[in-house]
Amino acid sequence: MAIAIAKDIFWTGYIDWNLRDFHGYTTSRGVTYNSYLVKGTEKTALIDSVKAPFASEMLMQVAQLTPPAKVDYLVVNHAELDHSGALPLLMGMMPRAKVVCNKKTQAILQAYYGCYDWNWELVATGSTLSLGDKTLQFTEVPFVHWPDSMVTYCPEVKVLFSNDAFGQHYCSIPRFDDEVPLADILAEAKTYYANIVNPYSKQVALALAKLGALDLAQICPAHGVCWRSHVAEILKAYRNWSAQKSQAKVLVIYETMWESTRMMAEAIARGASMVPGVQVKLLNARLVNKTILATECLDAAVIALGSATLNNQALSDITGDVSYLKGLNFTGKASLAFGSFGWGKGGAEQLDAELDNLKWERLASPIKAKWRPDAQCLSQCLEAGKALAEKALATATASSYEKLFID
Repeated sequence: MAIAIAKDIFWTGYIDWNLRDFHGYTTSRGVTYNSYLVKGTEKTALIDSVKAPFASEMLMQVAQLTPPAKVDYLVVNHAELDHSGALPLLMGMMPRAKVVCNKKTQAILQAYYGCYDWNWELVATGSTLSLGDKTLQFTEVPFVHWPDSMVTYCPEVKVLFSNDAFGQHYCSIPRFDDEVPLADILAEAKTYYANIVNPYSKQVALALAKLGALDLAQICPAHGVCWRSHVAEILKAYRNWSAQKSQAKVLVIYETMWESTRMMAEAIARGASMVPGVQVKLLNARLVNKTILATECLDAAVIALGSATLNNQALSDITGDVSYLKGLNFTGKASLAFGSFGWGKGGAEQLDAELDNLKWERLASPIKAKWRPDAQCLSQCLEAGKALAEKALATATASSYEKLFID
């Protein structure tokens, strides 16, 4: 059912409780596709839509509020199919509606849907649209996270419709941040940023600067709940993440075959934990999915990567994870490679070479153990862990990480 968001503004989206994969991103709490109906004294606008399979459900929610044929504008902040898939059905039921978007969005929509005959109204940064007692203001925020991305602001009620920015993959019938556990939605917002938005952090910082002058009572994203009581917290989090600020945190990520690399990983983690004030996490790449790994990497200052050797190379789970992390472009990390081998080397060496591709600072040459790590090797791992933790402390202090009251 449609839910009131502010005066004459309603949520008309769809809650997909069952989705567990969002183009490779594990969505353990499902997904929402958020759409918003804004009713002015003269005109009515629908902001964003939903994924194609749920178009009929969305249309029924709109029909609870106004006859679909009387909708004047369909605002498309972003053309990706989870936000635009319902448009062909909606346009068939809303014959007088103009599609309001920027030129890049128009080109993408026409490529997807062949919709050259739709009634278009093209906008750009600074454009406005009057609904009578309400105004919609548009700001292009390219590559947050597609080249066409745009946000819409209604100054009369101080509501920002932010599309993918500030979103979370989190299902709940309540629609606001103060109606669900704050720790849960901040965690999901972090996961969302790490796995989707992080490659565009420079563009996010530019967008935050553009939007900094807005008076925000609410932020209504295209996924998850709306922010009304904790707007400051999510803005602070985005400032940290877009600046690639790190906490005093060491990750030890490894994959093992006959437990030798595990022994090395545990020794590194144990050494790091000896340094007060440093968070240490030990993650087995075969058991932890890449969505969680990426989320942990987002604010880690130091990351150690380890693998056993199979056929002269690193094991496949950790190399797949490294490939995924490369695409997400985490910057400012310090790192170390390690691993075990038998008659043929390659595992630790391959991960060490990947540190250059990841553009992470290499703190030392890779630590390697033949067959089984002996006492000397484990002592080297322990000392390396301490050095990693000291680097994490120094990096976090330099980054001036803004602490949230919930991290």
